[in-house]
Amino acid sequence: MDKLYWLDQIKLQDRPKVGDKAFYLSKIRQRGYPVVPGFVVPEEVLRLFLETLNSSESLVANLPNSSLHLDVANWRQLQQMAGRLRQEITHAVVPQQWVEKILLAAREWQTDYLIFRPSLAIGNTTNRVRNTTGLLDATFCHCDETAIAHTLKHTWGQLFRARSLLYWQRMGVNLQEVNLAILVQPVQNAIASGLLNANSSGWKIEATWGLGLALTQGEVIPDTYHIQHETGIVLERHLGHKMVAYRLDSSVLLHSEASVLENTCVGAYLVEEPQQQQYALTEESLQHIINLGHQLESELGQSFTIEWVIAQENETTHIYITQVSTPQSAIPNLQFIKGVGAGRGRVTANAYVVNNPQQPDNLPKGIILVVPAITPDWLPLLQRAVGIVTVQGGLTSHAAILARELGIPAVVNVADATVLIPHGERLLIDGDRGEVYLLKDEIITIDNQTQQDITPSFPPIVNRQMPIIATQLLVNLSQPNLIEQVQNLPVDGVGLLRSELMLLPLLQGQHPNFWLLEGRQSELLEQWTELIIQFARAFAPRPVFYRTLDWRSHELSANSSQSAPQSALGDRGTFSYVRNSSVFELELSAIANAQKAGYDNLHLLLPFVRSVPEFSFCRQKVEQLGLTQVPQFQLWIMAEVPSVLFLLPEYVKAGVAGISIGTNDLTQLLLGVDREQGDITKVLNERHPAVMAAISQLIQMSKTAGIPCSICGQAPAIYPEIIDELVQWGITSISVEPEAVERTYQAIARAEQRIILAAARQQIGGVGK
Repeated sequence: MDKLYWLDQIKLQDRPKVGDKAFYLSKIRQRGYPVVPGFVVPEEVLRLFLETLNSSESLVANLPNSSLHLDVANWRQLQQMAGRLRQEITHAVVPQQWVEKILLAAREWQTDYLIFRPSLAIGNTTNRVRNTTGLLDATFCHCDETAIAHTLKHTWGQLFRARSLLYWQRMGVNLQEVNLAILVQPVQNAIASGLLNANSSGWKIEATWGLGLALTQGEVIPDTYHIQHETGIVLERHLGHKMVAYRLDSSVLLHSEASVLENTCVGAYLVEEPQQQQYALTEESLQHIINLGHQLESELGQSFTIEWVIAQENETTHIYITQVSTPQSAIPNLQFIKGVGAGRGRVTANAYVVNNPQQPDNLPKGIILVVPAITPDWLPLLQRAVGIVTVQGGLTSHAAILARELGIPAVVNVADATVLIPHGERLLIDGDRGEVYLLKDEIITIDNQTQQDITPSFPPIVNRQMPIIATQLLVNLSQPNLIEQVQNLPVDGVGLLRSELMLLPLLQGQHPNFWLLEGRQSELLEQWTELIIQFARAFAPRPVFYRTLDWRSHELSANSSQSAPQSALGDRGTFSYVRNSSVFELELSAIANAQKAGYDNLHLLLPFVRSVPEFSFCRQKVEQLGLTQVPQFQLWIMAEVPSVLFLLPEYVKAGVAGISIGTNDLTQLLLGVDREQGDITKVLNERHPAVMAAISQLIQMSKTAGIPCSICGQAPAIYPEIIDELVQWGITSISVEPEAVERTYQAIARAEQRIILAAARQQIGGVGK
């Protein structure tokens, strides 16, 4: 290693050696902008390092001249290869003189901590390569020899991660074209961090507490400011949800298992409640960032993004720029688009694009369905798909719920997906990260071709050695073909059997009213009864909470007799039973038949109950059809219409035996948001203080009334951090999709252990006094 390149001295001809990130930062630092000092370990050092791996069997010995011809469509093989490559790099030895040179330079800053930022320059491929954001991550480390050597190898190793290898090959980039330099900078704890996204239509500033990891990892909803860029006037501001923050040398490593934090000096901590309710930026700091943006326009043009941190030095607050990026020219061959990860897992298959809301007549097996939006009546078709991409939708949309139950990856809220993704294109969708990769060299015709049939599967069951939990863990279910997989999971029963989704394959697109009008009541009752018995038999003696039909008029495409507008409200839930009770009575008859067959573990959940008279009407029907003659039978209601917050004591007097909180509809109605609109629900979701306060109130009211309180909405599965509060408040059971059972079990166990530990500490403290 001949030399290090200091930010203050980098020249235009150095750009290929130091990478774009370091080059742009050096450019604005040399013009007086507040960029943290730093130096660059140039790209040639990685090539020298790879040459030291002189084993004849070395996987990476020839990488400088390799294009790595991998089958990137085979995700398992790709991960295995990536793991072997990184392992070889990790086990190698970095020359001591390199480490000493970096350490000597870093000691000039008199700092305890460093950050290593990957900085890429991609040969002569600017016509193919565009946005590489997210491929490589910055890493924190202590300022000592051991940490520096490890972090160098860790940063270089990221070049050979599965997603990186996939990207390079799909972009047609040989690895010898990839120049990876490393920008090394001192780092200190931050008061706040965030970004300014500037373009001609307006500016947006995002901010959160502490270092920027919580924001980049998607663990918080940041404070958001919308700025009129010509005047700098703040047009809108929204307080985020910032429960978690990161700091250096943290004594409480809540997320030490996260791969991004392995062998680093960064830890997470819970932000105190009063601070959560405060904006991370003071008015002075906000104006400082806006002014900084105006100054940078002359350097970078109208469209750019800067990342910044606020630190305190000698009781003085300073704002530093940590990263600068500018948009590339229009991308002629799109390779990567972003959405909201809604169903976990990854899958590669061909796209079947539907450009209208109508269902296709015949869907091939094993495809990734790309569609504007999904309603429940799509369920039979989804069972033929291995993945879902939708233009509309959020984490609690129908597409997301159905994907999680079926155990298939899904990415929702992907803008213009049906336009940007060609029919038949090979896709890789990552439901964990919310990413869709277009593998453009594998476009084939799929309409007349049989696709690979991939059976969805759920994560392995919880380790039986895990501690026993007191809070009941239940599962949400609707599909009989999943019973065999799910019944052996460590759950205490079915907390939500979604009747409308269970019934859809049987109904073949026709509303039950049509069956009755056609005189097929007996046929429908027989098959309905058999479906219910399948679930009751599989989980007996564990309880099965059957939720009665809750269709909105537009959700069954063949229900053409209904002329009501599409609405989340309207003629649904128990109100629809009062208006026309024939289908409800048939449904109760099916449950009564299952009871007569000997299944006494069935209970009833009434959906979307708006008033006590509605409940009393339903209870009367339940009693008339004999369901209450089974001693174990319980009649519950869904707590999802906000009126329940005021009427729960009256419901209990009328005979409600328990409640199940439906966070999806409760959130919609409390905050006035449509859960199908992903852009809004990113900000206004179940973690909103108003929603959490409502949940807490319902739990407390249930305890006062002496009835159980469950929660079966998507909130615990999507935001497992709230399970601590649910358990502390006294929730009696939590019901989640099958794919979330394992992590929910673990979260409940941790929450209960913390309560036990806190009680023990308090008792010991009391004894000591």
